This record gives sequence, C-alpha cells and structure tokens, in this order.
Amino acid sequence: MEQLLTANVASSMYWLGRYLQRLEGTLYEINKAYDLIIDVDRKAGTALYKKFNIDLKYVSAMDFLHKAIRGKHPANLGEMMLQARENAIISRAYIDSIAFGEIIALNNMFQTLQTKRSHIDCNDLDKALSLILIIWGAHAHRGHRRSSDYFFKLGKLVEEVDLRLRLGKEKAMTELILKEINAAIQILNPDLDIFENCPEEYIEEIPYSIVECIYATIDKLIIEE
Repeated sequence: MEQLLTANVASSMYWLGRYLQRLEGTLYEINKAYDLIIDVDRKAGTALYKKFNIDLKYVSAMDFLHKAIRGKHPANLGEMMLQARENAIISRAYIDSIAFGEIIALNNMFQTLQTKRSHIDCNDLDKALSLILIIWGAHAHRGHRRSSDYFFKLGKLVEEVDLRLRLGKEKAMTELILKEINAAIQILNPDLDIFENCPEEYIEEIPYSIVECIYATIDKLIIEE
C-alpha cells in the first residue's frame, strides 16, 4: 500500500464509514416507515425499531419522525452523527476536503434538528440523504488508491451487511457484499480471510453471527496495519 496508517486512524476511517452508512440506511428505512404509517400500517415504525432492539412509541406519523430522529434511544441520529464527526476529525488528513466539509455540515444539521422547535419533515430527511451522497461521491472520486480509503470502504460495507441482516433483506445481494468485504480485506492483508475461520453453517445460511466473524477479522487487520 502507499500509506502506513496508525491503528487509530485506520479505526477512525473504518468507523466513519460505518456511522455514515448507518445514518444513510436508517434514514431510508425511516422514510419508508413514515409512508407506511400514513397510508398502510400505523405500527410500521414500531416494527422497524424492534429490529434495532428499540421499543419506539409514537402517536402519529409526524411524531414518529420526531422520535426516530431525536428520541432518547441508541439509534438517535444526532448522536450517530456526532460519532461520525469525531472520527472524521481524527482522520482529517485522509479525507477529501469536500467530503470533510459536508460531514461537518451534516453534523450541524442534525445537531440543529435535536433542538428544532418546528416540525421535522421529509424535506429534512431528503436534505440529509443528499449530503451523504455528496460525501460518498466526493471521497470515491479519487478512487481507492490508499489504505485509508479501503478502511473507509470497509466500514460502509460492513454496516450495510449489518443492516441487511437485521432487516432480513434479500440474501443474494448480502452474499455479494460479503465477497466485496473479503476482497477489500485481502487487498490490505492477503493473509486474512473472513470465511477461513468462520463456521461453514454461518456462510451457508448467512445468519447474523457471520458479522462476528467479520468484526474479528477487521480487528486483526487494524491491529496488524
């Protein structure tokens, strides 16, 4: 690789990718649940948050948006974004300048939403999603030429698998993302393989337990990096 990273920076790039993907994936699911609450199923938001092990109670579709985005629970989007910002600051030298600026703007937006007196609406969600797309695009524009970029990409992919397994998404696409994760890991360290030390039944059935195999491999990767 062209760069040698400290474990701290490698970990920060990885977690930055994870938090941004977690935010994006959660926002998409909130949007879908909001539409269902209005038109089809008033309990759609409760069902969604049960998959995050959160008992979310609300009285209307608008109240759902408020509780989802700034409720006092582990999936609070403002807290999520604060974590992303902290990791971005630690690894600032390795992040595209446009992407870094948009990360700060996104954090400012979510901190404002935490105390916003007026209603949160779908326009807020759309604006946040647009900022995240700019961040992905700006960082990807230079390609994955450095080890820091691969850690960022790994964070994004691992969080995507995590969310897909939690939500019971289609298996074939999850398998493809797992292969992409493994390919990125082997670029960073050809001696590591997430499938090598993972029980065969985890790979065949893709239960949530395979995430633990991924975590263990990436922990080793970061330490050795």
